[in-house]
Amino acid sequence: MSALARLWAIALNTFREATRNRVLYVLVVFAALLMAFSVVLGELSLHEQTRVIKDLGLAGISGVGLVIALFLGVNLLSKELDRKTVFFVIPKPLHRHEFLAGKFVGLAVTLALLVAVMAATLAVVLALEGGLHDIALVRAEVLVLFELWLVVAVALLFSSFSSPYLSAMFTASLWVVGRNSGELRAFAEGKLSDTPIGALLSGVAAVLPDFHAFYVSGGMLGDATPVSIHGSFIGWGYVAQAGLYGAAYGGACLVIAALLFARRDFT
Repeated sequence: MSALARLWAIALNTFREATRNRVLYVLVVFAALLMAFSVVLGELSLHEQTRVIKDLGLAGISGVGLVIALFLGVNLLSKELDRKTVFFVIPKPLHRHEFLAGKFVGLAVTLALLVAVMAATLAVVLALEGGLHDIALVRAEVLVLFELWLVVAVALLFSSFSSPYLSAMFTASLWVVGRNSGELRAFAEGKLSDTPIGALLSGVAAVLPDFHAFYVSGGMLGDATPVSIHGSFIGWGYVAQAGLYGAAYGGACLVIAALLFARRDFT
């Protein structure tokens, strides 16, 4: 069996295991209910029904997707260790980095499917209200998917050497800081500029993952350009640039995770 076939076998098994988890369906149903609730809020706003549905729908996809990515990224690898199934897999002609890469691919496919389902649900809700699931919203959803893939890579990095609880805490903390990386840079370059603390904060902002780059609707880009899914929005060029950044950072996380996982003692 080739390395690609072995990787795909692990990915397929991971996908099946993830989709059998009832927690995922509960969260997806919660996202659908949130979108339905947005219709009620939209009715209370004057001529802003579509805007409210898009805002809450995108926020629901991002929030629910984050919980799912964090839950899967932290738990699926630890489950293999707790149930001792890794002892039966690793001794076979399968390298540890292939095992880890297969886990990531399986989780990435699972998240892509879940985001597609939630995006389709949002499109149906918008259509029922006479709105349009336009290309700007599609770009925003693709960016959210890229963000979730990066969250999984970071979660697998911590899971390769730490417990599920600590991995979840570390990953969630990095996400919170990364989502506010713009404010962190502005704070470092403002009152604290030319100070050791300012330099330290700038260095932290540069090293930690910039999750803010993947959720730009209603925010500002690096050149202080306001963007919104309701009006002027970023193009596919920005989406590709963000995707390349996520692939590079996530790839680095997976490489480090593979090195740490290779040195892990299972005895």
